[in-house]
Amino acid sequence: MKDILTTIVEKRKDDISRLGVTFGFKIPESRQRPIHPFLPEKGVILEVKRASPSKGDIAPGLNAAETARSYAEAGAAAISCLTESNFFKGNLEDLMQVCAAVDSFEKSNSRPAPAVLRKDFLLYPDEVEISYRAGADAILLIARILDEAVIVDMAKKAASFGMTCLVEVRSPADLEKLSAIAEAVDKKFIVCGVNSRDLATFKIDLLKPCALLEKIRMVLGDNARVVFESGIRTPEAARFAGSLGFGGMLLGEAAAKAPELRCQLVKAFVEARPTKNAEFWSPVVECLQNKQSLSLSKGEASTRFNNSEARASFDTTAGLVNHPNTTLIKICGLTRAEDVTFADSLGADFVGFIFAAGFARNVCGERFEKILPALKNVKAKKVAVITDPKSPEAAAAARYVEEGILDCLQLHGIAYEKVPQSLLDLPHYFAITEKNGPLEEAAEKLFLMGEPRFLQDSKSQNYATNHKLWLAGGVTAENAAELIARYQPELIDVSSGIEDADKPGIKNHKKMSVILNLFQNL
Repeated sequence: MKDILTTIVEKRKDDISRLGVTFGFKIPESRQRPIHPFLPEKGVILEVKRASPSKGDIAPGLNAAETARSYAEAGAAAISCLTESNFFKGNLEDLMQVCAAVDSFEKSNSRPAPAVLRKDFLLYPDEVEISYRAGADAILLIARILDEAVIVDMAKKAASFGMTCLVEVRSPADLEKLSAIAEAVDKKFIVCGVNSRDLATFKIDLLKPCALLEKIRMVLGDNARVVFESGIRTPEAARFAGSLGFGGMLLGEAAAKAPELRCQLVKAFVEARPTKNAEFWSPVVECLQNKQSLSLSKGEASTRFNNSEARASFDTTAGLVNHPNTTLIKICGLTRAEDVTFADSLGADFVGFIFAAGFARNVCGERFEKILPALKNVKAKKVAVITDPKSPEAAAAARYVEEGILDCLQLHGIAYEKVPQSLLDLPHYFAITEKNGPLEEAAEKLFLMGEPRFLQDSKSQNYATNHKLWLAGGVTAENAAELIARYQPELIDVSSGIEDADKPGIKNHKKMSVILNLFQNL
């Protein structure tokens, strides 16, 4: 069965064979406007977009020129104009109207016009000149759909016109092509983008851009301009993307459908600063992404990075995927140092401690003080579980995270709006239960707020699966394999399932060994 991207490309090839690279539109013989720099500083790219394959009609009555001017007024650093007609309902006439609109804005305001990006599934070098003549300052080159020789040729041609290429990457093979471009073209003409949406399935993973950020910098240098593409629909999510270190963010649906949010989205991203939460996800995502999605072997790692250090780092990361366990495991509800040490020795990825009054496994106070010495040598990520953000136990947990003794907070059963910003800036993820309402609704709300991962704790073991799944609820050695086969979770949380019924918080080492060995051999 063809994926969506293949269908789009094949249809486009058919159109070009019938209509040529102008698609029947009259394009000026020579460019009519000066080149504008594309994303020289941190900024937001707002998109002129009427429809998409995943959403259908988004803004079918959208006027390209009027929308572009409103984007300029909202503070867009650049404007992306979709010119694909079959699935996105755009065209080259839209591109020319957008260019005229931003030029008019520049003449009537003291601010320079935003740069204009032609966003399309470009396939041929001749399309670069058409884009240039139509007024585009930058073009999108999707590495996945272009052979290396072709994408390098297109990038060189764009640079000869003074245009920037936004090179979209998602895989190690794409990084190879990016490296080839960097060898052939001055890096001032290269911006790199990572789409959080998989163009084959159109599913979104907010951590995908983060997973590639450092690898892109290995290719383009520390000053690489990298764009977080797609998946952002709220100011809260824009703030999260902005905190991760990206130089740009591309917004499509959110900008087209919600005019009232445009200024807030731009402001939230541009003003976002690094947080401890962002620092937490950057290293964790390496393990998450490589265990679950990259089908590399150690010998297939990149061979063209700019220096040996970059190559070594990539090879080491790629080697993670040879580990047979593709699901992360968290051992939670730990109350004794010996259990923590044993879980870590068996390869647990996360270990969790309850900081909540009224729970048998609450460790806040003397219990945790006895565990502290053992934590110095624990490699697993150390999680403090809290249930009341205003409680003394939560305050103690937050202090441990701030001091680096624990790695993150699990905000268990707490509504997003009840959590103060001070805790949201700390490393964290949410855990939702049936008490939060239907899991699908609670999960979607957290995703919209820019929460890249959240644990679903379901006693019924029915989970929402629209996003990457972390699951908990009655997990035992007897049912773990079935849950993995059924849901393919990224992480499983185990607590009471490795305890004896009459000893809450005391882990049975034999049961722990069985389940962790099961994970190692799946």
